[in-house]
Amino acid sequence: MINIEKGVSIILHDWLNVQKDELIHFITDETHLREAEAVERWAYGADAVLKTTILNSQLVQKGDVIENMTDIFCKENVIIGATDFSFITTNAIKTAVRKGARFLSLPLSCTDGSSLLENDFIEMDPKVTFRDARRIINTMKGCKTVHITTEKGTDLYFDITDRNPGYFNGRADRKGLIGSSSFEVFVAPVENKTRGVLYLDASFGYIGLVENTVKIIFEDGKLISAESEGHDADKLLNYIESFNSENMFRPGELGIGLNRISKTRGVSYIEDESAFHTFHIGMGRNFGLGGKQEAAGHFDIVTNDPTITADGKLIMDKGEIAC
Repeated sequence: MINIEKGVSIILHDWLNVQKDELIHFITDETHLREAEAVERWAYGADAVLKTTILNSQLVQKGDVIENMTDIFCKENVIIGATDFSFITTNAIKTAVRKGARFLSLPLSCTDGSSLLENDFIEMDPKVTFRDARRIINTMKGCKTVHITTEKGTDLYFDITDRNPGYFNGRADRKGLIGSSSFEVFVAPVENKTRGVLYLDASFGYIGLVENTVKIIFEDGKLISAESEGHDADKLLNYIESFNSENMFRPGELGIGLNRISKTRGVSYIEDESAFHTFHIGMGRNFGLGGKQEAAGHFDIVTNDPTITADGKLIMDKGEIAC
């Protein structure tokens, strides 16, 4: 663990390169006032201008309250999304960044009462993840099909025709950049094309660790069944159904974790999906990631030790980068 002051400095100084007199809009909710106060102290010491918005934590995941802030965002230098949920996939952020703002997705949700800004996985060196990301992206770029298998039986196909892969490594230090505290390579698969079987064995994102491996079937870009011993499959399906949004059953993102400090502990979904040796499927909305899919939210399911190929070219072998 690190102290929260060091965590704030990593975010605002190292990742965002906030300068004197820049306007920072820190958007959080009522459960993260301690982090808001720490950001205020840092901004005061750096002679930056801080505006803090406290949202109702129950309203953020669906994104409507964020979309209503589009005009405000377009007038700011730095926007930090620091509620429990990510809103990186909203049109509001896409618009603001296109007009010159820079945005950092910093979902603070932790299940153990700690602050994400106290967890040491945010100390991962962005330069190392950039080198790893470049190798993967150079291999994947221009490809049409990603195939993923695992020793447990995963056998999945993603169509990425004309979809450009990107990466996150914390940094959003220049105009027009989107950053995320999740260190990963990502690509938005073509809607309605993902197919195959997933043996999900690591994390459910927001709702914690997988206890018993869940067998999930995808057809025509939609999750059509999930089964497991115990209650894990029901837990997943009930969570998806709680959004009352059909597209929450559709994959909107394929991600590959790059953070060599992160572990899948079920404490922070950002740490889980960032963990090296894993891949994740982001279900639902994917604006901002290069996709076209609207949904009531976005959440990620994480699986260990994939073997990944793109048009037959090996990218990852049992969780190790091989390109």
